[in-house]
Amino acid sequence: MLTKEHLTELQNRIGYVFSDAAKLKRALMHSSYVPGEGGDNERMEFLGDAVLELCVSEELFFRFPKMQEGELTKNRASIVCEDALFRAAKEIGLGECLLLGRGEDASGGRKKPSILSDAFEAVIAAIFLDGGLEPAKMFIHRFVLSQLDLSKPVFEKDHKTRLQELIHARTHGKQVLYRLIGENGPDHDKTFTMQAVLDERVLGTGTGRSKQSAGQAAAMDALSRLETK
Repeated sequence: MLTKEHLTELQNRIGYVFSDAAKLKRALMHSSYVPGEGGDNERMEFLGDAVLELCVSEELFFRFPKMQEGELTKNRASIVCEDALFRAAKEIGLGECLLLGRGEDASGGRKKPSILSDAFEAVIAAIFLDGGLEPAKMFIHRFVLSQLDLSKPVFEKDHKTRLQELIHARTHGKQVLYRLIGENGPDHDKTFTMQAVLDERVLGTGTGRSKQSAGQAAAMDALSRLETK
């Protein structure tokens, strides 16, 4: 049960006190808690994602004036990815404050990267709606951008690119394929499982909220195995 004490503690951790705490409570409300009623945090997640992209885009635009559009886009994607938001959500203890349906709670929903990253974006929206852009920007800088070394524009290539380059060097041009092996969950919170495959040999397996993120996770798993050989 989410109490006033929980809300107070969370506000202390994020460094922002709401004028209307109901906005924060709405941001913590997963769709499984209010099925079909439209009172969940999905609309706020949508807004929070836009505010997050704006703030990260602004940071990159002014910090790296010579960076071209394509690189700006890739670097922004590396910053606002699910992994980064999941780490930030854990840092502020968001999982313990979520409002979840019994089934989702029992299945470990408070620790699921997809649920936590979505709720983190919803919290961004709640701050934006309650106090405007500046406090939302401060929150993003503190818990997202501060995790990264932005002193220079050095961001890792995505895992699929790194894996393909490694395989190309070792096999003289063979192509890694990605195979969908599972889908779980309702449409609004689906999880995909993909395999990275080379000549029918499974190199790695990963899960994610989309086929693309699951493929990246599979590539990362493959890299962790191959780069030690």
